[in-house]
Amino acid sequence: MSKKYPIKERKRRAQIIHTELEKLFPGNLATPLDYNTEFQLLVAVILSAQCTDERVNIVTKKLFKKYKTVQDFADADIHELEQAIFSTGFYRSKAKAIKTSANIIAKKYRGKLPSTMQELLQLPGVGRKTANVILGHIFDTVEGIAVDTHVKRLAKKFALTQETDPNKIEKELCKLLPKKDWWNFSYRLKAYGRTYSKAHQKDRNDDPISKKLLSFRA
Repeated sequence: MSKKYPIKERKRRAQIIHTELEKLFPGNLATPLDYNTEFQLLVAVILSAQCTDERVNIVTKKLFKKYKTVQDFADADIHELEQAIFSTGFYRSKAKAIKTSANIIAKKYRGKLPSTMQELLQLPGVGRKTANVILGHIFDTVEGIAVDTHVKRLAKKFALTQETDPNKIEKELCKLLPKKDWWNFSYRLKAYGRTYSKAHQKDRNDDPISKKLLSFRA
C-alpha cells in the first residue's frame, strides 16, 4: 500500500481510517506509560525511543523509586543512571538527555516542565513526538500528531505518506485530518499497531483497516 495518492484521496483514506479506529478504540486513550509526575512522563517518553512501552514501565517502576524528584535526576551519578536504564537501549544517550534536561528544568524552570513546543524542543532528547505527548497529557494542548514507530510505519502502510522523516510525516498527517482529531488519531493508531498490525506483519493486508481500504479502493 505504498502507492502515491493525491491529497484528496489521502484525506479520504485518512477519514476511513479515523472512522475505523473510533470503532475499534472508542473513547479517549491514555498513554500506556506509567507515571505520577510531569517529569516522570518526560523520562518515560525519552526512554520509550526504540523501546517497548512494556519494557519502559518495568524499568521506571524501580527508577522512580530511586529518583523521586527532578533534582534527584539532576544530581544522579551518570553511570548509575545508565545502568538503571540499560535494558531500554541507547542507555548512554538517554541517561545524558535525562540528566541534562533535569538540570535545565531545575535551574531555568524551577522544577516545572516548560509549557510550549519551542521550549520543550530545547531540552536534550526531546523531539516533536516527545513534545507533543507532554503538551497533550500535561498541558492539554494539541499542536501536532505524535509520530512514533507505530504511526510512522502505519501511515506509510496505509498510503497516507511516503515520507520517512517523522517531522515530515507529522506535517502530512496534520493536513489530512481536522485538528480536533489529531490527538486521538495518534493514540488510536499506536494502539492499532500494537493490536492488529505489528511490525513483523507489515507486508500483510488482512488486518481490519487494510481490508476496509481495499474495499474502498479508488
